[in-house]
Amino acid sequence: MRAKITYFALAAALVVYFVLVGSRGVLLIREGTAITVTFGVAVLVLPLIGVWFLWKTTQFARKADALAAELEAEGGLPVDELKRTPSGRIDRDSADEVFARRRAETEDSPDDWRCWFRLAVAYHDARDTPRARKAMQRAIALHDGK
Repeated sequence: MRAKITYFALAAALVVYFVLVGSRGVLLIREGTAITVTFGVAVLVLPLIGVWFLWKTTQFARKADALAAELEAEGGLPVDELKRTPSGRIDRDSADEVFARRRAETEDSPDDWRCWFRLAVAYHDARDTPRARKAMQRAIALHDGK
């Protein structure tokens, strides 16, 4: 729940930023000189890219949450069996051990979105965010039949 609140707060801050930057771009374009119009267009491109990125990230999070809910309803969510340090951080060796099992499970069933979902969680626990995201994208694609 805390992560969702943080996400929405940051997304709202980004939207405010996009509006402010966009308005500055429009003001520059209204000046009408070649340089201000060029800068105005350049300034408008940044919020457009940001809106696109925010939209794609939100869609990804919604789809991943939907997969998690479906997997939870099936009773297939991975159990948290990781050892933790006294400070609460995940023990690296424990994460590597779970990851090895999840990778083997995914290699045995490469077309099962559930295996890819659990592999994504294992990547995340092992602090490999780029691979976690790619594994989750694969799980979403398999679930959606793409």
